[in-house]
Amino acid sequence: MKIKIGYGVLNKKFFADVSLFAVAIGWGYTFVAIKDALVSITPFNFIAMRFVISLLLLCLIFRKSLREITRKELRGGMMIGIFLFFAYAFQTVGLRYTTASNAGFITGFSVVLVPVFSALILRTRPESESIAGVILASAGLFLLSYNGSFFLNKGDLLVLLCAICVAFHIITVGYYSGKSNAVRITIVQIAVVTILSFVCAIVFEKPQIPSGSSAWSALLVTSIFATVGAYLVQNTMQRFTSPTHTALIFTGEPVFAGIFGYWLLGEQLAATATAGCALILAGMCISELKIFSRE
Repeated sequence: MKIKIGYGVLNKKFFADVSLFAVAIGWGYTFVAIKDALVSITPFNFIAMRFVISLLLLCLIFRKSLREITRKELRGGMMIGIFLFFAYAFQTVGLRYTTASNAGFITGFSVVLVPVFSALILRTRPESESIAGVILASAGLFLLSYNGSFFLNKGDLLVLLCAICVAFHIITVGYYSGKSNAVRITIVQIAVVTILSFVCAIVFEKPQIPSGSSAWSALLVTSIFATVGAYLVQNTMQRFTSPTHTALIFTGEPVFAGIFGYWLLGEQLAATATAGCALILAGMCISELKIFSRE
């Protein structure tokens, strides 16, 4: 489907990018919601509750699809879910030993890892616009996270493992999304994260029921919109764009986290952070030029 407009051709790839951009906005907001929630609930318990609500919601809405899950969808969904869980786990544990600034930059480093891993594993060559966008976005992520110092410690290495898992998550979604039913691999993916999160909550923390309206409102927002909605969109739309492009779009997440933090919590962005946001957005815009330059 192609719709002619004044500046070029608007196609499925453009709609996919817009949808994934909306996901990045939603994930940016969750930083504000989760920050309040973690006052009354521990990290692994929050992740477990978030994903069990999401899983129950998905099974309720798409219960007929459960009977049609194939072995290939089980295998793909499990692989995607494992990478997603370890991304959450390494980031959560790593944050105990490093700063939020370092964690933000290192997690965003996945935008560099995705084209590298894609080239090595899938034998795909990134387009020149995407490479330029990755360079700008990486510089922007550094400025967004830099606060006068940048050291590497045990926590940084754990968050680096998170970035690797994020990269493999994006790549595996790109591989399976075009070959599987988006709803069914989303259900399997969420189920895997739910099970592993509960195991970690039992092993590393005490099982806990959240208390307080902020925790429950954060759970509902992150479960419905940032998990069910977001991963359904990613698993559906990523088939129309590349893993590198997806990773680049998701670098907008810390930008919107900063915007929502400023707007809702009164947090201030330094001049370097503002410049970083501008570079990230510039990188995303440059990567989009190829959409409008082709007929």
